Amino acid sequence: MRDREYQLFEQRQKDRGIDVKQVIAKCKELEIETPSWGYGDSGTRFKVFQQVGVPRNPFEKIEDAAEVHRLTGLAPRVAIHIPWDYVDDFTKLKEHAASLGIGIGAVNPNLFQEDEYRFGSLCNVDPAIRRKAIEHVLECVEIAKQVDSDAISLWLADGTNYPGQADFRKRKHWLQEALTEVYQQLTPDMRLLIEYKFFEPAFYHTDLADWGMAYNLALKLGEQAQVLVDLGHHPQGTNVEQIVAYLIDEQKLGGFHFNSRKYADDDLIVGAINPYELFLIFDQIISAQEDEDAKVQKTAKQIAYMIDQSHNIEPKIPAMIRSVLNVQTQYAKALLVNREALREAQEKQDVLKAEQTLREAFEQDVTPLLYAVREEMGVPVDPMEAYLNSDYPEKILARGKGGASW
Repeated sequence: MRDREYQLFEQRQKDRGIDVKQVIAKCKELEIETPSWGYGDSGTRFKVFQQVGVPRNPFEKIEDAAEVHRLTGLAPRVAIHIPWDYVDDFTKLKEHAASLGIGIGAVNPNLFQEDEYRFGSLCNVDPAIRRKAIEHVLECVEIAKQVDSDAISLWLADGTNYPGQADFRKRKHWLQEALTEVYQQLTPDMRLLIEYKFFEPAFYHTDLADWGMAYNLALKLGEQAQVLVDLGHHPQGTNVEQIVAYLIDEQKLGGFHFNSRKYADDDLIVGAINPYELFLIFDQIISAQEDEDAKVQKTAKQIAYMIDQSHNIEPKIPAMIRSVLNVQTQYAKALLVNREALREAQEKQDVLKAEQTLREAFEQDVTPLLYAVREEMGVPVDPMEAYLNSDYPEKILARGKGGASW
């Protein structure tokens, strides 16, 4: 039955001018980094909801991340957050991950939980506090070297709540000075990924409030500094796919934090609310991967795809499996866009045909395709079912309640 469904799917795509074998090959190359903090206890602004079986330490977080990769084949690296994932010996953490078939991904500094950072970290008026924050980020660079990570992923919570609270321009200068020092310590293969958020926790001004500020800072720092786009960090209705296209064209799109914005944070599962947005983002990326400009191509092919979600009411591992599968689904659909037909419609200014060409790909049922991809990769065709039917959910219950939290 499954073979028959795939044959019908393949024929439909052939009729549309799509080579399914090429699509399968590209799907097999997709890699999505999962976050260590997505496996630990987390909550809303009001409470941390504890679950039985969550990891008690960074080593167990890596074990859960490895289980997601074993079942999906999509998540070969796990990001770590310092000091949440601090250990005495990071070589042992790296070796533990390798023994489970995965690696350590981006290293994320924490510049928002220390008491001293109440009024800012890298942008604090107090030079001693700025120094402390800089030293922490430099420590993360050194940790990245120990675990063979090629990315420092920086989200800055600095900002103010009231007019007159601080000097905007001085803070801008302090931030650039701090990151210049950090940038100089990167190895040649490392990237500094600069995230942004238009508000929260600062409600009057945020020091890195939008993609333009992050882009400007990355431009001043150098080629190894790029922008990280978090799908939850925009006002409602923002055209994220345009931001993506612009940054790729400027060779400054470094990575994504996938999630879904529906309230004033970003911890909903990616694709749960607006899967079409995710499809349209991938459409821009895939289009750029085929661009005639080699630099644009290179940028689009080196984007770091990362999940950034702290699942509050969902079981942790199934929520992460669902997250990476949602990304895979929309990526696969974007690969089914007939680019020749789309270009022709755009050149003729045929608005309806152009929109129809995209929607036709989005509305394809890619289940037979993804089953074929997973069979070729040697992973379960239904990773969620495989997890729920395995002994892993029961095995981790021995951890009890009260695991690691952020």
